[in-house]
Amino acid sequence: MPSADPVQTFKRIGVVGAGNMGSMMTFAFSELGLDVSVWDVEKKNIDQILDWAKKSKNAKGKVEGFYNIDEFTKSLEGKSQRKLFIFSITHGHPADSVLSMIKHDLKKGDIILDGGNENYRRTERRQKECDAIGVSWIGMGVSGGYQSARHGPSLSPGGDAKALELVMPLLEQYSAKDRKTGTPCVTRIGPAGSGHFVKMVHNGIEGGMLSTLSEAWSYMHHGLGMDYDKIGNIFTKWNESGELRNNYLVQIGADILRTKRTPKGDYKGEGASRDNGWVLDDVLDKVVQDDDGTEGTPFWSLMDSAARHVSCPTLATAHYMRIASGNRDERLRASKKLHMPSPKPIENTQDHNKLLENLRRAVYCSFLASFCQGLELIARASEDEGWDIDLGRCLQIWRAGCIIQSEYIADLLQPALTSNKRLTNMKFVDEVARELHNNFEALKETVIEGTMSDQYMPAISSSLEYLKYEGGTVLPTKFMEAQMDYFGAHAYNKPGIPGEDPGPVKKGPHHYEWKPA
Repeated sequence: MPSADPVQTFKRIGVVGAGNMGSMMTFAFSELGLDVSVWDVEKKNIDQILDWAKKSKNAKGKVEGFYNIDEFTKSLEGKSQRKLFIFSITHGHPADSVLSMIKHDLKKGDIILDGGNENYRRTERRQKECDAIGVSWIGMGVSGGYQSARHGPSLSPGGDAKALELVMPLLEQYSAKDRKTGTPCVTRIGPAGSGHFVKMVHNGIEGGMLSTLSEAWSYMHHGLGMDYDKIGNIFTKWNESGELRNNYLVQIGADILRTKRTPKGDYKGEGASRDNGWVLDDVLDKVVQDDDGTEGTPFWSLMDSAARHVSCPTLATAHYMRIASGNRDERLRASKKLHMPSPKPIENTQDHNKLLENLRRAVYCSFLASFCQGLELIARASEDEGWDIDLGRCLQIWRAGCIIQSEYIADLLQPALTSNKRLTNMKFVDEVARELHNNFEALKETVIEGTMSDQYMPAISSSLEYLKYEGGTVLPTKFMEAQMDYFGAHAYNKPGIPGEDPGPVKKGPHHYEWKPA
């Protein structure tokens, strides 16, 4: 059993990767009292950390940097019963490469926490590889970006139960704390790759929310002619009360809209200018994380949603707009051929406040739809894989330290998901269905106004269609099914026939010879 003091249990931790996340983890662990060994393939990253360590006044533990990976692993020997590592490096080959380099120095009982955004199937492969030598590989989602890595992130570890029992006290000490209850925002998600799967879906939900809020910003700026200060004030108002209260993305959106250039800029000189304009106007409409391979989680979420037959259109359309944005060169060339209209002022501005209230409710509805889609994907995977994930605990760890924290939505979902751990469709929850229903008209009116004025709204409009067809009883797929039977003898079910309507999800027994071959 772990001691009461997790710092004394391990005494030292080895951090692999000294970039934004790894360096922040190093600082945080040293301030908890652990000695920290750090290694990175880039010498300059180690130099920066060592320079910080010399200046730090809050560190309780010693920070040592290593340029040689064998010296790094040996620095953890003899400090406690087992070596403890945390990886903070790019997914795929880099993690495999580092594992191969340190494997000969690993011993039975050692624990590796993989804190990168890794594909859960790769995590499971490494778990099997490490299990063969008695080492525990824990796939651990680390949510919240580098600021949270510094002050306490949301953590979703998954893997061997005994190894997790040993590290949980340390992770509870390091993690963010729910501001309402003080509860640590970390839980054992389940076995195998479940921890990285939950983080993957968290990032899919995040994508839907990011797109929704960027669409709302554009709607207000280009459609309603509002300047950045006014939009920032609206975001602040939304974040203070109501369904969007204490929502991290809304909060930082307000910060961004108030940040102006200064003569000196930030500490690296970015944002330096004499015109006192907004830093936001220095940012190009070009998200490249999906194109350059540094971010795989939204893509994996979509692939998994299709493979597991879970409809996630808000997450999907948000991702596709990001993909289109990344290749700006092609967009600029295509624009000369397509001659698409740019967003223009909304003509119906007689009731400005009503438009803003509809938009607020549409944003909330799209956020909630994103949560529903992501949670349903986790629930389906848990059922398929036998992970027994507690969705109520997922909501608990998303209450602080992560990008998708949203107090009202957590308050809405957590009680229902805590009492019904086998729920696979969030719309079956009365409170969720009522919220989606009550905000449907505001969502629809926002999409109509936005469409008429050529606003960009893929995520918001997809949320509208999602609600329509998820709760629809007369879908046009009737016609689709007939066409597939026509050209492919697909076979169909008949309406109103017991055993067929609604019936199981499988091919029907009927085929009509629409045109004999």
